[in-house]
Amino acid sequence: MSDEVPKVLVVDDSLANRVALRRLLAKLSVQVVEADGGSEALAACLDHEFALILLDVNMPGMDGFEVAACLGAEPSTRDIPIIFVTAAYSDLNQLQGYGSGAVDYIAKPINEAILLSKVKIFLELYNSKVQLKDALEQLYERNRELRIEVAERQRAEEAARHRATHDSLTGLANRALFMDRLQAAIERYRRRPLAFALAYLDIDKFKPVNDQYGHTAGDQLLIAIADRMRENTRGSDTVARLGGDEFAVIMEDAPNSELMVQRLIETLCKELQRPYTLLVDGQQITVEIGTSVGIALFPQHGKNSDLLIQSADNAMYAAKRSGSNGFLLALPSAD
Repeated sequence: MSDEVPKVLVVDDSLANRVALRRLLAKLSVQVVEADGGSEALAACLDHEFALILLDVNMPGMDGFEVAACLGAEPSTRDIPIIFVTAAYSDLNQLQGYGSGAVDYIAKPINEAILLSKVKIFLELYNSKVQLKDALEQLYERNRELRIEVAERQRAEEAARHRATHDSLTGLANRALFMDRLQAAIERYRRRPLAFALAYLDIDKFKPVNDQYGHTAGDQLLIAIADRMRENTRGSDTVARLGGDEFAVIMEDAPNSELMVQRLIETLCKELQRPYTLLVDGQQITVEIGTSVGIALFPQHGKNSDLLIQSADNAMYAAKRSGSNGFLLALPSAD
């Protein structure tokens, strides 16, 4: 809660009256601000936040009713409670005062007990409002902190999940995510038959680059290969690095045609075989690699994940034995 002492504005054109009110209010824990007329009162409301205004009705120039009407017309001051202080304490004046925005009246000559009693009520209301405002601000701040904490925790959890399911070097799916996606594709096929293909890729001539130029160059090459694989596959495909220089692609929603699948792989292989520029010891070098690919279609080349992987892997090694830069379709599964 704010430790600031509540402020009370005393508005009266008579210095004697203001002094008398100031002495009475000195018995309360308030800060008194004085104004000798309506204009000064309105100016004071621009500089201070008041818990209460004690406003003389009969003043030269701008009377109390006009001052109250002006304060009530401004959003920043319309909620300040006003107690009219008047010697003309009649029903007509009361009705006029309430219509101008007053919340109460005090008749002159002022009764000390009545004044202090009424002022205490409005001070309690003001303090309660301040406490509520402080509580709401604290609640808002705590909610803001919680939102930040939750967002940071979500980002941390997301990052942890990404690290657990993606290759740290290339950012591609790792073996765990690859196996999960492969099993999910099989389960989707069983609910609604829609052919998909699995391609196993092994990079030819990668080891000589790694041996000649070092692991940093090898890592650059793997990252570049991964980038080209992303660029030349569809958003629905899963591209994974299984380890070393071995990669895999799950092509879901693949056309149910061996020829179409082979054309997709042929395009990917051509892109992967384009020369790569690497930075080694501050110097640019150009390297070329080949790609051996084995392709297996589900379910004709394997009716479960293990058999499908085995078929794609066997086809990949057969392609490698037949020469670099080639791909082969797996043989139909005997199971």
